[in-house]
This record gives sequence, structure tokens and C-alpha cells, in this order.
Amino acid sequence: MTGNAHRNELGEFLKARRAELSPRAVGLPESGGTRRVVGLRREEVAQLVAISTDYYTRLEQGRMPASGPVLSALAQVLHLNDDQRDYLFELAGKNNTRPRRRLAQKVQPTLQRLLDDLTTTPALVLGRRTDILAWNSLAAALITDYANIPERNRNNTRILFTDPAMRTLYADWEGVARTAVAQLRMQAAKYPDDPRLTALVGELSVQDPQFRQWWGAHQVSAHTVGTKAFRHPVAGELSLDWETLSSSIDPEQQLVVLTAEPGTPSHDALRILASWATSHQRPAPHTTT
Repeated sequence: MTGNAHRNELGEFLKARRAELSPRAVGLPESGGTRRVVGLRREEVAQLVAISTDYYTRLEQGRMPASGPVLSALAQVLHLNDDQRDYLFELAGKNNTRPRRRLAQKVQPTLQRLLDDLTTTPALVLGRRTDILAWNSLAAALITDYANIPERNRNNTRILFTDPAMRTLYADWEGVARTAVAQLRMQAAKYPDDPRLTALVGELSVQDPQFRQWWGAHQVSAHTVGTKAFRHPVAGELSLDWETLSSSIDPEQQLVVLTAEPGTPSHDALRILASWATSHQRPAPHTTT
């Protein structure tokens, strides 16, 4: 599509969108009498966007290009959704700099079924910003009962720094925590405008001087495998290999599994912990909503 064709299509798109809105929908008073146009008038859109009617008319007629700020204002005034906004900027040949709204994550059903079937392997699903989306009973027995943590606080990095039990559960808590901060730093680069991630970093920076120091070091990590040593109050000392697998449906969901080599004391300890978890199991939700 040529530049002129793009401008013509942009104009038709704007016409169609303003025809869908009433003055009341955009906060304008309803005028008396019969309106000669369906939806908003050109001058009403121009007034709301703070541009001249002539300028807006030229946009609809495909006779001049639109700037990024004007496009952003039009998207807001015309109540465009994310897809419509992207289309508007594409027609105008501009970069859409506003981040798309992200829906709250919910664990993929296939991952949930896999979690439920892993009765002798601790496993959990991490989402954006290391949020904990789901877990199985053995992960709860090994690390913490996530069902007792309010959903808004079910975040792996947050738990590491705010739950005192984590500092004794992990034999090398500092190494585990440093890795978590480095992984969170990777998330911050990927989602720089995520308000929840920004709030999490701010909260932990105020509460914990070690987090503040390590965050300021700007170390990053994309490790997906490793080994963690535990000092568990029931199972004793365990050395578990962990591996991260990404969902093919939603790559922002990662399944983390912890295993021990068969025949090792850690493998036996996991079996003991699984038996203990079964006898102490209580009804509890295993996913976030």
C-alpha cells in the first residue's frame, strides 16, 4: 500500500471510529435537535484532541500526515483498543510507543495437569516478574505453602527476601537470592513499563539493603538450569537439580522442576517428603486466578 493509500485508509478508519461514538460517550453535552451525522462531528473530535478542525479534516481526507502525539490523542478520544491503536499507528507509519495492556496471567491447563501428575517431583509455574502462577503439593511441602500467601504477594523474588524461613531453607540463600535478582533484572529489561514490576523493585529496595545493593549492581542472568541445596525441617539436607521449561503456548510461563539423581540420599529424602506431604495434605487452591 502506498503512502497516499495509507493516508486514505487512515482517514476512512477515523471516520468509522468516530461514527461509533456519541457525544455522551466522550463527555460532551448532547445538543438539541437532529444531528446530521452519525456519531461525533469532525469539529467535536478536533476539540477533544486539541487541534484545529481544518487539521483534523485534512487527516480524514488523507491530505496530510499525523504526528505521534496527535495519533495518541486520537486513540484515546476515539476509545481505540490495543489492536485498533496498533493499526492506526501502522497506517500513519509511526511507532506505537505505548506498551500494550497485559491481561493477568493464568496457568495453562496443560501445565496444570502436568503439575497434578508430578507426585514425587516438586514443580511450580512462574510467570512474568517471577510471579508464582501454580504449584504442586510437593513444591508447597519443600518450599512454602503458597496457598497461605495472598495472591498479590505470590512472587518468588518477594518471598525470598520477605520470608525469614527462606534464609534457613536454602543452604546458599545469598546465591539463590542473587540469581533471583539477576533474573528479575532481565524481566525489567523486557518489560520496562510494567507497573507491578516497578512497584515490586521499589518495595524490596526500601525493605532490604541486600536487594537494593544487588539490584544496583545491574547483574543479569538467564539461567534455566542449576542446583540448589536445601536444609529442610522434615526431609533434612537435599541437593536438587532444577530446570526451567517454557510453555510453547505462552513463553512467559515457565515450568520449574526440581529433581534428584536416583539412588542418592536426596532422592530418598524427596520420597520421604512426598509421603509426609500426602499425610498432611489439606484442600487448597493450587493456582492463581
